[in-house]
Amino acid sequence: MDSTPGQSPDLPASWDQFRRQMPVTERWAYLDHAAVAPLSGPARAALADWAEDAAQNGDTSYEAWSGRLEGVRALAARLIGAELEEMSLVHNTTEGINLVAEGFPWQRGDNCVTLADEFPSNLYPWMNLADRGVETRRVPTDEGRVDLDRLADACDRRTRIVTLSWVGYSTGWRNDVDRVAEIAHRHAALLFLDAIQALGVFPLDVRQTPVDFLAADGHKWLLGPEGAALFFTRREHLDRLRPIGVGWNSVRHAHDFSHVELALKDTAARYEGGSPNTAGMIALGASLELLARFDSEAIAARVVEITDLACERLAQIGARVVSDRRPAHKSGIVMFELPGRDPESARRRCLEQGVVMSCRAGRLRISPHAYNNAGDVDRLIETLKRM
Repeated sequence: MDSTPGQSPDLPASWDQFRRQMPVTERWAYLDHAAVAPLSGPARAALADWAEDAAQNGDTSYEAWSGRLEGVRALAARLIGAELEEMSLVHNTTEGINLVAEGFPWQRGDNCVTLADEFPSNLYPWMNLADRGVETRRVPTDEGRVDLDRLADACDRRTRIVTLSWVGYSTGWRNDVDRVAEIAHRHAALLFLDAIQALGVFPLDVRQTPVDFLAADGHKWLLGPEGAALFFTRREHLDRLRPIGVGWNSVRHAHDFSHVELALKDTAARYEGGSPNTAGMIALGASLELLARFDSEAIAARVVEITDLACERLAQIGARVVSDRRPAHKSGIVMFELPGRDPESARRRCLEQGVVMSCRAGRLRISPHAYNNAGDVDRLIETLKRM
């Protein structure tokens, strides 16, 4: 990849087409998908079309909207190799985590095992079980680097759930999900995967990798709006979880309001208790359709290529890359330090120059997507050099 300052390389046609579907590129070098992603062009159009339809026609279009939501469910299932009946359309990752944390049949003395530096949404729901006699064991990491032997050592015969992120939100460490699943199942525990920082850029087939539960919000790498997320539960676990948030939409006769019978749907849709975020889900579906045009392995390779380039260029200007960039663990997230420079000041200066990134744990963090290019990296580097 050509990384000459001020120039963009000749992109393969597919990546150029992807970039043209991202209106954000007209103004910004947007390197912050691990925080909140910009909407894709198709998602923006879908939202606008829905709003116009809702304004002009009200709920006379409800049946059509419901059909589109089922299309989103099908796209989500295809994305991870799941069955349609195993997918639930929820509002955020936190909701998916709580479906398991609150719905699992815990017994006093049970424990769940996680990492000490997980994102709070994958800590608090488990810690909240303490008053039910459930222990949350938090395994320390080394600046985000995970020792899976220590994770295994924390498990015992009372471990019921192992829960961790596919990719760590801070340093971008990518876990070996197959090995984590093996550790959990060896201890007769189930695996909950917080997939929000990887789904959309790294491939996963739950038929091959035996994840038991998974949740991922759509507003990061899936390029959708906030308030629209995906939850997967393996079919054999449906009756193991006590549904929470049960409502009119949880039952098989959902639209027959005068028929009062708690006959839960025999699919993961039982977890969709009330009215959905129809607009958000339709927009998320449009972005899922966009991502589906590209081979998932190719997207992963492209994200790694862009982040590798960024790491190389950052090193050239004296930055220290904190993220582990070994092939098995690298991701779309790169955390780095600029010796002698305040990270918040650097972030604000970059924003003034049209470069979007974040600060986490007192360091700078970039997280480019597959549509980003060398020109975006150049813009970042040139801004940092002028500080």
